Amino acid sequence: MTSASPDATLSANGPAVVLTIAGSEATGGAGAQADLKTFQELGVFGIANLTCIVSFDPKDSWNHRFVPVDQQVIADQLEATTAAYGPGSGAPSALDTVKIGMLGSPATISTVAGALQENRFANVVLDPVLICKGQEPGHALNTDQALKAQILPLATFVTPNHFEAESLSGLEITDVESLKAAAVRIHELSGAAVLAKGGVRLEGPDAVDVFYDGETLEVLSAPKVGEVAVSGAGCSLAAAVTAELAKGASPLEAARTAKDFVTAGIRNRVASGAPFDALWQGGAR
Repeated sequence: MTSASPDATLSANGPAVVLTIAGSEATGGAGAQADLKTFQELGVFGIANLTCIVSFDPKDSWNHRFVPVDQQVIADQLEATTAAYGPGSGAPSALDTVKIGMLGSPATISTVAGALQENRFANVVLDPVLICKGQEPGHALNTDQALKAQILPLATFVTPNHFEAESLSGLEITDVESLKAAAVRIHELSGAAVLAKGGVRLEGPDAVDVFYDGETLEVLSAPKVGEVAVSGAGCSLAAAVTAELAKGASPLEAARTAKDFVTAGIRNRVASGAPFDALWQGGAR
């Protein structure tokens, strides 16, 4: 595996500091919980500012129950975090890398976009969660449009899954070649490095993702571990990219390490009474 041991990431100023702006997911498999575990495994100091509380409803086909965090509470979290660690804080290891996960509403998107513009982080990794299963369709559409208009242009690295890559690019993805085309299109729209995930949704023996940053196009593949998506894989991939960028890796190096990290986590997945397994961030160990 290419993930570094925590001790190897320390500098005279201590570990790199990273922030995830995301939702809490009650089973611990995804969301901010997955992000923080990923950060810890990869040797960075993780902070979570919560945007919503999500819990699966076992009485309703395990759809999401979605409760937004009050906008002032989100703003307060961001204010405290950036005052303590952000640009201009005087912290020895300044916070310059942030991951964006589930935002969930146009109001939250506006709040977070304002914080991103004010702080001008060097690395903004967007996991573009476009649909929260169980959300009212009209609300979900408004959220999707706001995310594309306000957050996508601020991102420096985007990690869409199959559905999200289709939505962002406007292209149908049926094979590796169309996944490549979608990655190129998303880069053209955003200017960001892109890691478009085919995962288990494309036919073939390998889980395939495509990296593109405007110059380098690289297919990252690993043998599939089962044929069903695992909870937390997308969150952990984006969080691993975030951690590696904060430690000084190039976008392509970060993508490669994240792919290895997630593959190991899927291979060592955690089962439960829910109808899905969860990635284990300690799988590389």
